[in-house]
Amino acid sequence: MTDQLRDGYDVVVVGGGAAGLSGALMLARARRSVAVIDAGAPRNAPAEGVHGLLGREGIRPVELLERGRAEVRGYGGHVVAGEVATAVRDAKGFTVALADGRSVRARRLLVAAGLVDELPDVPGLRARWGRDVIHCPYCHGWEVRDRAIGVLASGPTAVHQALLLRQWSADVTLFSHTMPPPDGEEAERLAARGIPVVDGEVASLEIVEDRIVGVRLGDGTLVRREVMAVSARMVARAGFLAALGLRPVEHATGAGEYIPADATGRTGVPGVWAAGNVSDLVAQVGTAAAAGATAGAQINADLIAEETREAVAAYRDPFSAEAEARLCELAMGDSRHGL
Repeated sequence: MTDQLRDGYDVVVVGGGAAGLSGALMLARARRSVAVIDAGAPRNAPAEGVHGLLGREGIRPVELLERGRAEVRGYGGHVVAGEVATAVRDAKGFTVALADGRSVRARRLLVAAGLVDELPDVPGLRARWGRDVIHCPYCHGWEVRDRAIGVLASGPTAVHQALLLRQWSADVTLFSHTMPPPDGEEAERLAARGIPVVDGEVASLEIVEDRIVGVRLGDGTLVRREVMAVSARMVARAGFLAALGLRPVEHATGAGEYIPADATGRTGVPGVWAAGNVSDLVAQVGTAAAAGATAGAQINADLIAEETREAVAAYRDPFSAEAEARLCELAMGDSRHGL
């Protein structure tokens, strides 16, 4: 990612994953000036492949992003390495400040910065993340089918996760860890599906020859397992939006925090859209890409509406200072696009 930032763009996209690149592609094809600012920390980097993505099943995450960047650049978009520190509103839109001191203006913002998975503090868990420590059955279930799977109860969706994984393996065990063991209807559902519950805190994962062989409990007991599933707490990468009054809210499931947005990606702050995991905690790659494309099209429509209002005002009063200034802006925009 070597593109240099210009002073201003129609749209600045924060985040260069599937959502951000898809939104940027839609905007660039609409002949908008667009820059993607990417911190280079994709959530799915540890995974061997992207699954459930039609036409690209199993593609390596890094390859998918490389292809996406090339496609955005092919239509004149910029993809720039950098971390956004803050975004503030100015007279003509937004000023986006990067952590390295650079800044850029934008008429609209598309926030697609993704989220961070906060894992339980269990030794061995983070190092195996995306390999034989998993979180999403639809992303990894086929790859761990028929293996001995343990589910670490680290959040409110643990029982649901265990019942889901039972679809891929008949050997699923739930570890209550630091949470109370399931009771009532939850315990009955687990028992009916043949999912035993192991009470007691998990001390660590047992690793032999670079693979999980078991779960070590606090009392020293070793329970043989080959795969561990975790319900990580998911937190939107959105601290840079605080100056705009846009802050994450707690998800109804208790699974984490996200930026609320409507079906088009529009947030509660005018001129700011959000797409992908930053606004949808459970979005897979295909869902995130679709949300980015939708937001990109909606942003373009919003810009067209603004430009049409300005054109009508200039048409009614062609000699006003505002009309002349707008004509200059349009002329500069045309020259940037080679028209």
